[in-house]
Amino acid sequence: MLAALETLELCIAGCPEGQWQQSHGDAPFSQVVFHALFFTDYYLSDSDEEMKGRQFHRENPALFRDYEELRWERPRQTYTKAEILPYYGYCRQRVADYFTGLDDQALLSQAVRKKMSRLELALYLIRHIQHHAAQLGLRIQQITGDELKWIAQSAEGRLGSEISSSYHG
Repeated sequence: MLAALETLELCIAGCPEGQWQQSHGDAPFSQVVFHALFFTDYYLSDSDEEMKGRQFHRENPALFRDYEELRWERPRQTYTKAEILPYYGYCRQRVADYFTGLDDQALLSQAVRKKMSRLELALYLIRHIQHHAAQLGLRIQQITGDELKWIAQSAEGRLGSEISSSYHG
């Protein structure tokens, strides 16, 4: 899942500044990024109250404002990159913390917010993040002509492979 988030990070970094608040027949770029991050955060939380009570949420009330993402209506708020980048870092850490140390039994246990196992939830979140990263990557490619690079594994995975190679190679 971290590799999917890193793909989203490439979209954040690759979006031309003049396009950050532009919509292309759908939501502005910043809203799509926020949506992908928000629902990653949401599905890793046991309840709305638990999510809203987390330190990052308490320290950044302007980012979440009235939690319009929780209502099934078209979002109106837009976000700056300066607002999004710390939320990206927070969500990345949430993912790492949530899945670190889960054994097979825990992965197969019921997720709280969805009627699926935690393992299925991980796949669901990967698909959701990748769906929006693909949307945004296509926007970037159409505007700049630059294709997003492929991230086959997260930075942690790449580091682990490099360390493993140095011991075995």
